[in-house]
Amino acid sequence: MNYSQIILLLLNYGLKFHNFQVILIITMKNKLIPFGLIILFVIISGKIFSQEQKTQIKPALLVIDIQNAYLSGMAQREKEIAMLNINYYIQLFRSHGFPIIRIYNYSKEFGPEQNTEQFEFPSSVLIKSDDPKIIKTYSDGFNKTDLSKVLNEKGCNTVFLCGLSAVGCVLATWIGAQNNDLKAFIIKDAIMSHNEDYTNNIEAMFDAIGPDVISLILDNSVK
Repeated sequence: MNYSQIILLLLNYGLKFHNFQVILIITMKNKLIPFGLIILFVIISGKIFSQEQKTQIKPALLVIDIQNAYLSGMAQREKEIAMLNINYYIQLFRSHGFPIIRIYNYSKEFGPEQNTEQFEFPSSVLIKSDDPKIIKTYSDGFNKTDLSKVLNEKGCNTVFLCGLSAVGCVLATWIGAQNNDLKAFIIKDAIMSHNEDYTNNIEAMFDAIGPDVISLILDNSVK
């Protein structure tokens, strides 16, 4: 048996073991196989095992709190840009077949009352009636809601956040996603707050991503 046959044999059987759990001592005709071949086997095994264990991205878009009651308090120029981009991303996710989840804020003390115009998103937002709807009573969209359950049912492990407020519910929901073992991304120029400087700081601090990166991720994600 030559060296190449031994390597093939090891690749056929050795990859069944987890990394760092097996030490291989190989002999042939009382001679050690050259150390370089053992190193090569370990490198190849590790790469193949790593590829097999790689988690596929299954994304969802979270559209947070863009309700009529709150939009009036956002910086005007920022609001105009964000609302245009939110519709763009709704269309982008929908065209790729990924979920759009709309999140609404409600407070018994402060409102807005459900089933009123102030509670709803503007009619210009391209949501559909069958897009999952989450009503929250805390800043974090995961806190005491069915959001995690909905994402699990749809097999999603990665969320992209847009909406308002950048320093409030968007940030809290981003943290909530991390606490629920999800990957989370804030979308640049698709979030807003009452102060543009605050929004810019959030985008910088949390590495907000734009359309080129998001399109690349969606193109290579699992439906």
